[in-house]
Amino acid sequence: MERDVASRVGVETEVASQGKTEADVASRGWTETDIASRVGQLRKEIEHHTYRYFVLDDPAISDAAFDSLMRELRELEAAHPDLVDSSSPTQRVGGWVGDQFAPVAHTRRMYSLDNAMDLGELDAWLNRVKDAFGRMVPVMCELKIDGSSIALNYRDKVLVQAATRGDGTTGEDVTANIRTIKDIPLRLREGAQDELVSVDGAIEVRGEVYMPKKSFDALNVAAENEGRAPFANPRNAAAGSLRQKDSAITATRDLSSFIYAIADESALRVSSQGALLEWLREAGFHVNPDVKRCETSEEIHDFCKQALKKREELPYEIDGVVVKVDSFAEQASMGYTARAPRWAIAYKFPPEEKTTTLLDITVQVGRTGACTPVAELEPVVIAGSTVSRATLHNLDEVQRKDVRIGDRVVVRKAGDVIPEVLAPILNLRPAHAQVWQMPTLCPSCDSPLVREEGEAAFRCISIDCPAQSLERLGHWASRGAQDIEGMGEEIIARLVEAGHLKDVADYYLLDEEVLAALDMGRINTKGEPIRLGTTVAKKLVTALEASKSRGLARVIFGLGIRHVGKTTAEQLAAAYPSAEKLMEASEEDLAGIDGVGVVIAQSIRQFLSTSDNRAVIERLVLYGVGMEEVSVGESLPQTLVGLSFVLTGSLTQSGMTREEAGAHLKARGAKVSGSVSAKTSYVIAGEAAGSKYDKAVALGVTVLNEDDFLRILETGEPPSSRNLSLAITEK
Repeated sequence: MERDVASRVGVETEVASQGKTEADVASRGWTETDIASRVGQLRKEIEHHTYRYFVLDDPAISDAAFDSLMRELRELEAAHPDLVDSSSPTQRVGGWVGDQFAPVAHTRRMYSLDNAMDLGELDAWLNRVKDAFGRMVPVMCELKIDGSSIALNYRDKVLVQAATRGDGTTGEDVTANIRTIKDIPLRLREGAQDELVSVDGAIEVRGEVYMPKKSFDALNVAAENEGRAPFANPRNAAAGSLRQKDSAITATRDLSSFIYAIADESALRVSSQGALLEWLREAGFHVNPDVKRCETSEEIHDFCKQALKKREELPYEIDGVVVKVDSFAEQASMGYTARAPRWAIAYKFPPEEKTTTLLDITVQVGRTGACTPVAELEPVVIAGSTVSRATLHNLDEVQRKDVRIGDRVVVRKAGDVIPEVLAPILNLRPAHAQVWQMPTLCPSCDSPLVREEGEAAFRCISIDCPAQSLERLGHWASRGAQDIEGMGEEIIARLVEAGHLKDVADYYLLDEEVLAALDMGRINTKGEPIRLGTTVAKKLVTALEASKSRGLARVIFGLGIRHVGKTTAEQLAAAYPSAEKLMEASEEDLAGIDGVGVVIAQSIRQFLSTSDNRAVIERLVLYGVGMEEVSVGESLPQTLVGLSFVLTGSLTQSGMTREEAGAHLKARGAKVSGSVSAKTSYVIAGEAAGSKYDKAVALGVTVLNEDDFLRILETGEPPSSRNLSLAITEK
């Protein structure tokens, strides 16, 4: 029967392409068995050609022929809905999914990678690997794709679930959107099952979803034409596309993938990273071809240098090279730290530098009135994003670097760091280049700018300055202050423009109706204004209500008093645990608080003595914002006196913010700092710990994981070698 059906392939493909119907099929005498067999054969053919196109980059048929096969399959499935299968190629493009993104617990944690910022740090890691085994062991070098991490679960060869990385332990269910990505197999290829160990073929593989450079450029051109804000870089575009509620939108975004890892190595009969990559390729996954098994540091260095050279030529963004111990057995013997595998490291490319033209220098006014010169640049793509502005820090820096309007300048950007102008190219300086001077008046309110003795910054001292107001409003909503989730710069600016926000107390007059109707300053394809909408409005109202109970320390910090950072705000709240008592404190009393001093005391007293500021605080009280310090416990034993802690990363097990965790430590007498030094007692590293973790390791400071932190809270005992589940001592 299959041979009979196969003999009709050419004719029937032509019939399908001409729009023939089920009646035409019936007139040829096809039985239900014939049709089911043909559907199966079409699926196999389409999967085969998809594999050749996306994985092997070696298409065997034309696009038109491929489209013809797909049309025929769609028509047969439409006429026979009982034959529709979730793994069919026709099921890739979805529609509206609704309230999705349910939490997905990863079968095993998705770790971050430690970074090597130069070849010297990479060699230091290689030396640690040598020390662990007494010899150099083979490693796999792979390009570090700048995309969005994804976990794919298959059972009985079929894709059953896909999830984002999330916090490493729990991700978001984006199965419907992943199914639209053409190079992700909905079903594993024949033969791939042979290497699986589990009876039901359960396996979880991992990799990156990315957006090709050309697709990113086209997406942003379309966004600008439609009046929408462009994406910052391809990585953000890929992540945003994965989280669309309508999977049909994701299907239009031209996403691709590279798969390179497995959650549980025991699920396969392979023993190394190199063998895993081969299996993934055979199973139908898109595997990056730029990989190499290296046995010497010279080979590794050469791979990294070659990757940097070809970076610009690649059709996708990379930001480094991942180096992994090849053998799974050797990986297992090295194990993990609190945040990353010891058997792998990410060599990050050096900060990318480009040259462009300095078109102008403008002034940006911050929340404290500080005026920062900003370079307005001819747009240039650096580290995957278009840069058109860069900081010049202050007037002294402009003069020291001798940067002039019209210069060709060197601009640097490393990852998500704010771009900065490094220097002018003096031999390319045009004759018309202009020396820049700081203006005498504020560009926002025309008030005089002043420069206090000993300070680098010029300041606008007008309390009515609109620019300062916008910055203060953003600061109040920020994570370290009231943490009003979702209240971003664009929404704040629109609320100010619409007259709904003048000071921080006005936040608590906003309701769902006002927020939902907020004009976002753009129009849709129908020419209608885009509104904020009910869904976002509800979330913001919930976040505003939650922000009322953050405690006095966050209120003090959120008010944006000059010289008052988070630590000082906490010291003030500890000394004066209510706003009423703080407002009554004299300058002398404030100066007597440990860590405050005369200058900060003067700034606090001046702020609290201003009638407009006092009126805002009184309104905050009236609207229900808590003005007393949040207590995490009373009369706790002071068992951590003399110890200093630094927290970094996300505490996923406890669900605490770092501020809340710090409050628990302080309640037991500990000092909690925002920076790591040789005097730091311990660093507590949560998920996605950053540079503080790296500095702790470099300084030899003991690093604790979240289990250790929770044990400290449970027992009240200081850390010791007996009760630590993990102490990281690599140097």
